[in-house]
Amino acid sequence: MIDTKSKIDKRSFDSLGHANHGWLNARHHFSFANYYDPARMGWGAIRVWNDDEIGPNSGFPAHPHKDMEIITYVRSGAITHQDSLGNKGRTGAGDVQVMSAGTGVRHAEFNLENETTTLFQIWIEPTRKGGAPSWGAKPFPKAARDGQFQVLASGFAEDVGALPIRTDARVLGATVSAGERLTHTVGAGRHAYFVLAKGALEIDGVRFDARDGAALEGGQTVELRAIEDSEIVLVDSE
Repeated sequence: MIDTKSKIDKRSFDSLGHANHGWLNARHHFSFANYYDPARMGWGAIRVWNDDEIGPNSGFPAHPHKDMEIITYVRSGAITHQDSLGNKGRTGAGDVQVMSAGTGVRHAEFNLENETTTLFQIWIEPTRKGGAPSWGAKPFPKAARDGQFQVLASGFAEDVGALPIRTDARVLGATVSAGERLTHTVGAGRHAYFVLAKGALEIDGVRFDARDGAALEGGQTVELRAIEDSEIVLVDSE
């Protein structure tokens, strides 16, 4: 039997921090900007998980970051990146971009589309500070993660094909049809956090709907049963 009782902290969408700036409608799974909850400061090395809706032809002007791994998972629409290193690129729905801020970088993220872009912005603390900043993006066709977790970004060399990050973590994605089940084992001493990008699923009798999240303790295997066709993003970190 899979033991999940008392080891899952559900974060329902309506319990998240909220900031609506007009062009940006943001929900915060962890304390961020003006949203502060001492019980939600982070989970292991995971520091930020923002659920952003960015209006058409708007976005984040150039601003600095340092010593943080920033992963963007685009749910719909597209985001266009530009940074002080000269990198520029457009990342579309289902695809991922990664910026290792290292010793410091300035970047801008704009929705240049004529529709609202929705995305998850995830920050993970690096294993070591410093290093030259870098950026990369990659398409990840959803067919490759049908019924299974695919590694999208990873700090482990064995995860060939994943975008590299400078932290002992993996960012995983999966699409699951209604009635299918997936399992994930969180190693002892590790932390996992997942958010349902769309659909509905159940863990140990607890229902999760689109944009709900959960913190998963280490030392357990969880079984996710899809109630509806679902899209899942999960981070497993120190």
